[in-house]
Amino acid sequence: MKRVTGIGGIFFNAKDPVALRAWYKTHLGIDVQAWGGAAFTWTDDQGNPVKGTTIWSIGAEEGDPFAPSRSSFMINYRVEELGALLRALRKEGCKVLDKTDESEYGRFGWVVDPEGNKVELWQPPPGQ
Repeated sequence: MKRVTGIGGIFFNAKDPVALRAWYKTHLGIDVQAWGGAAFTWTDDQGNPVKGTTIWSIGAEEGDPFAPSRSSFMINYRVEELGALLRALRKEGCKVLDKTDESEYGRFGWVVDPEGNKVELWQPPPGQ
C-alpha cells in the first residue's frame, strides 16, 4: 500500500491573518483569495496542468482547528487509501484520532506525530 503520495495543503494560524495574507500577496506574489488562501495547480515538467492542487491557507489563531496539537501549523498529505492507512497506523501504535470526515472534497483523517503535531491525511475524491 502506498502511504503519502504528495502534499495536499499547508495550513497555519496567525495573530493577524489579514495582515499576514497581505504580506504574502505583496512580497511573495501568492494569489491569496477571499477565503484566506491560495490553490496551487499542479503541472507536469512542461508546465501543463495536471490533476491536483496544493492548498496554502492562513487562519486566525483563536479557536483550536489543529487540536489536540498546540502547533500553529498543520500539513495535509494526500493518500490513496485513507481507511487502510489509518488501520495500519493504529496497528503500528500511532495516535490516530477517532474522527474522520467525508465531503465533496474527499475523505479526511488525522494522526498525531511523536512531537504532538496533528497531521491531516486526505484521500481526494475519485478523478482528482
